[in-house]
Amino acid sequence: MTASGSRLFSAPATQLPMSSEDFAQAARLLSDRTGIVLGDHKEEMTARVLDAQARKSGQGSVAAYLAYLRQHPQAEIWQSFINAFTVNHTAFFRERHHFEILADFAKQRPAPISVWCCAASTGEEAYTIAMTLLEVCGRAPSRVSVLATDIDSKAIQKAQRGVYTAERVKAIPENLLRQYFQRGRGSNEGLVRVKPVLGECIRFQTLNLVEPAWPIDQKFDAIFCRNTMIYFDKKTQVRILERFVPLLKKDGLLFAGHSENFTYLTQVFRLQGQTVYRVVS
Repeated sequence: MTASGSRLFSAPATQLPMSSEDFAQAARLLSDRTGIVLGDHKEEMTARVLDAQARKSGQGSVAAYLAYLRQHPQAEIWQSFINAFTVNHTAFFRERHHFEILADFAKQRPAPISVWCCAASTGEEAYTIAMTLLEVCGRAPSRVSVLATDIDSKAIQKAQRGVYTAERVKAIPENLLRQYFQRGRGSNEGLVRVKPVLGECIRFQTLNLVEPAWPIDQKFDAIFCRNTMIYFDKKTQVRILERFVPLLKKDGLLFAGHSENFTYLTQVFRLQGQTVYRVVS
């Protein structure tokens, strides 16, 4: 026990100690700023993150680092704090059936088709959406519009670069790979880069889904919000779902992750297919 009576989580001797109060405070700060819920099973991970962030910021302890965050809500280190807790697991054509549904849906809609990918991570999902739409709507960027956002600024920067290893693009059909990616040569051997015809369809920006106002001034034919709601509590999930409604065009679709079920959360969406929803008229 420490002098304050709080327990210290076990950690290597070189790691800055994190008390139970530190963990609770970090969880509150993260939840208030992003809506992400840190469960008790994330204690060890949180200790590692706070150790790294405290050292990076020049603070001598985890408690001092958290105090600085509290006292400076507009400080630049907040973004680093948020980035450290976000999960960037994504892939090209992940949950492939969604893109088959999107292609069929787009065939019935007038161009340009607009889609919001609201948890774009490092870009694989957004580029998959754009490829799918270009194949249906014609290979002209003016016919396809994808807004790709994520709370993690580093992930968005990587997405904007549009450079991936050959291993990452294995799920892309060969004909699409040739059409939309350029293979690296020489020192770039083993890498591929997004071609302009694909990159010009997408606008990337950092966006926090729990912000009181979203900097969005358009409506969308579809919204992809996949494998994101699982990190929020139910109240936050409902609020975000209800905020999606006015941003969808008539008969627009909402795509969710394979482990997410919105039917019991709100009556504003009805299930349209496998983890695909439509606004209730």
